[in-house]
Parts: sequence; structure tokens; C-alpha cells
Amino acid sequence: MGFFTPQVAPDTGAFSPKRKSKMAKIKLGSTPKSFKRIVTVDMLDGTKGSIECQFKYRTRTQFGQFLDTVFASAGVKPEVGEDEKVVLANVMAKARDTNAEYLLQVLDGWGLEEELSRDTLQQLCDELPGVANAIMEQYRVAVTEGRLGN
Repeated sequence: MGFFTPQVAPDTGAFSPKRKSKMAKIKLGSTPKSFKRIVTVDMLDGTKGSIECQFKYRTRTQFGQFLDTVFASAGVKPEVGEDEKVVLANVMAKARDTNAEYLLQVLDGWGLEEELSRDTLQQLCDELPGVANAIMEQYRVAVTEGRLGN
């Protein structure tokens, strides 16, 4: 007859040591230059897509000042054609360009093969406006509410 030894998977049973999780110490005045987030969105084909974004850090106050500048420079007004009708193509192009400029001012980098530039951001805002909106929302939440993750 052999000696019975209980088999307990490491860190799962009564014999596992208690782990202490280390908490980051909060220190005021030591703000990062930038921070990363993975932005996940529903794609048009029903799949999930994600993009890693490296955002420029701004305090809440700095973000407010940034938005004041964005809104002042955007001046989005419906353009009127010769027959006094709003030209929606022009409105959409202006929104695309405004969103691309916004993203250019909040991103330090991204996880796409294409280079981060005004042209590629305009293409993103035109082809995948939901992705652009998700990136802008993720940035807003991070700098105004301090939330981490997606």
C-alpha cells in the first residue's frame, strides 16, 4: 500500500500561498507624455475590429482648452448650393476633415500598417467613421474620467 499525497494544483487549493497584489502609488504632478488604449469596435461585416492607439496625455483642463480650439476652428455650417439647398456631401467632407484633424492632435501613434498622417486619418474617418468616433470617445473618457481599458 502506498502513501497518499493530495494533488492540489498550484495556487488553486487550500495549500496555495496568499498573493498580495501590488497597488500603484498615486503621485500628483507626474503625468505621462502619452498612454495606450486598445479601441475595439463592431465592424460593418459584424466582426470585431481593434486598433491600438497611443494618445497624447492632457489634463481635464487642457482637454477643455483643446476642445475650445477644435470647435472654434471647425466652424461647421451647412454649405448651400445655388438653389439654396444644403449640400450634404460638403457637410460630410467637412466633418471628415474636422474629425481627422482632431485625431491628428490626440494620437501619437497607432497600430495600423499605414503611417499616421492627415491623409490616412481622413481615409479612416471617411471609410470607417464608427472607428474614428470610437477612438475619439475612448480619448474623451480617458482624459475626462480617468477610466482605464475599453
